[in-house]
Amino acid sequence: MPTAPAIDLDHISGLYRTHRDDLARVRDQQRDHHTNADPTMTPQLDDIEAEITYLLLRQTTPAHTVEIGTYYGWSTTWILSALRDNGTGHLHSFDIVDHAPRYVPDHLAADRWTFTKGDIRTRTDHLPPHIDYLFIDAAHNGRFARWYTHHLLPTLAPHTPVSVHDVFHQRHALPFTEGAVILKWLTNNTTPFFTASAARAPHTHQAIQDLKKELDLHTPVRTGRRNPMIYFRQPTQPRPTTPLNTHHRTHTP
Repeated sequence: MPTAPAIDLDHISGLYRTHRDDLARVRDQQRDHHTNADPTMTPQLDDIEAEITYLLLRQTTPAHTVEIGTYYGWSTTWILSALRDNGTGHLHSFDIVDHAPRYVPDHLAADRWTFTKGDIRTRTDHLPPHIDYLFIDAAHNGRFARWYTHHLLPTLAPHTPVSVHDVFHQRHALPFTEGAVILKWLTNNTTPFFTASAARAPHTHQAIQDLKKELDLHTPVRTGRRNPMIYFRQPTQPRPTTPLNTHHRTHTP
C-alpha cells in the first residue's frame, strides 16, 4: 500500500495550485449560494478550512465520505462539490436535525448524497461498508469525542484522512472539550495534525492567505476567519486514551 502524503503546509499549498481553477469556480458557487440562501442559514466552516476540505477530497477521490454534523448543509455543499468535480464518490451525512436537505441544491445532491436523521451513535447501521474520508462537526464535548475515538476511528483503514471542526478557536483546546480529547488521542498515537487556525497556527494561516492572494483566491466567500478545524490521517494501530463511560448519552447537534 503506497504511503499517503503527509497533510502539511507544503501538501496543502500544492493542492491549491493544482486545483486552483476548479476551486475558484466552487468559491463563486458557494458565494452565490450563501448570498441567495435564506438568511437563517448560518454557515459553520470558514473559508480556508472549507477550501482545504475540498482540496483533500479532490486529492483523495473517496468512494465513501462520511459527514457527522451538517446543520444547514454548508459543509455538505463543499463536500458534494468536490465529489462532483471528482466525478465519483458518495456522501453519507448524519445529523439530529434535518435542516440540510432543505438547503443543499438538488444539482449537488443528485444521486451522490444520502442524509440520515438521528444520532450517529444509534445509526451506525447506516454507515457505508468502509469510510474513505471522515468529516466530524457535531457535538463538541468530550463524551462524544470519546465515543468516536473508541468506536468509529478504529474502523478506519490506516492513513484515512479525518477532519474535526471547532478544535482551535483559541491557541489551546479547552479542558473537557472534544478538542482536548481528540488532541490527547492523537498524542497517544503519535499522530501529527494540521491546522490553519489563526489562533493556533498564525504563520500557517498567513502563508495560506498569501498563497490565496497570489492565486487570486483572496476575495472572501464568507466573513469567518478562525478556521479552527484540524486534519490528520488515521494511525496504523490506534489506541484509545481514556475509558469510555456509557452510562449517560448526549446527542449530536
